[in-house]
Amino acid sequence: MNLQELQQKKAEIERQLSDPEVLHDPKKIKELSLEYGRVEKELRESEKKEQGGNAPDIIMEIRAGAGGQEASLFAKELFEMYTAFAKKKGWTATLLDESQSDLGGYKEVVFEIGGQDAFDFLRWESGVHRVQRIPETEKSGRIHTSTASVVVLPKAREVDVEIKPQDIEMEFSRSGGAGGQNVNKVETAVRIIHKPTGIAVRSQESRSQQKNRERALEILRSKLLAIKIEDEQKKLSSERRQQIGTGDRSEKIRTYNFPQDRVTDHRIKKSWHNIPNIFAGNLELITEDIKKEIMSPS
Repeated sequence: MNLQELQQKKAEIERQLSDPEVLHDPKKIKELSLEYGRVEKELRESEKKEQGGNAPDIIMEIRAGAGGQEASLFAKELFEMYTAFAKKKGWTATLLDESQSDLGGYKEVVFEIGGQDAFDFLRWESGVHRVQRIPETEKSGRIHTSTASVVVLPKAREVDVEIKPQDIEMEFSRSGGAGGQNVNKVETAVRIIHKPTGIAVRSQESRSQQKNRERALEILRSKLLAIKIEDEQKKLSSERRQQIGTGDRSEKIRTYNFPQDRVTDHRIKKSWHNIPNIFAGNLELITEDIKKEIMSPS
């Protein structure tokens, strides 16, 4: 089948897997899932050939850290900054999972960015981001410091990481909206636990259980691939490692200082101004400077 036929076939299987009658037929679900996996694999290979082997898409995770509600608001601002940057670059941004705070921020958000050179531009965003500012609820004018962690994972394909069926546990539940409301009455949210590593991932944004299952597996593959990449990064020379950091997600990499209207990247010891412009998605200067410093020969 050509690319268009594979896309149509995939859409038809997704429609069948969303049918309430099918969801109550384990045998039918198994048959369709196997067919879906085969079609999906062929589709990915066809898309790869058509794209000419460009840089991989990425999955990003942002989690609020220290700072309570202010940290969750900062996490949402980072999410909006990256998705605005993706839009400027002509890339796609797809929300995979979210957990909102009481004030509308994000305790956690997972999303996919697709487009040429997306990984090349954003791979160095992994780490702890810190914000220093006076919250709107702060009456004494005291500056608060809050953090959010960012993880950038190259989106892995089935050929990159093999996941054995016996190594995972899969749970299904209703997709929950803001305030505990149910998005729908069908158990479409998917949670997968990888038993060898203990990694747990979730996807709930699609109304299709199969689509959420596919996205959760993509996140899991990407996490497992990231472990391999981290092992490779540890092989860097001591000098280069000191220059770019370990890449560990617990490492503080950047501070957004609102009182001084300054963003500082601690790895390359460089600062930029105009935070509102940067938060609006204008990251080109930062990403280019980081790429230049980190990727330059030692």
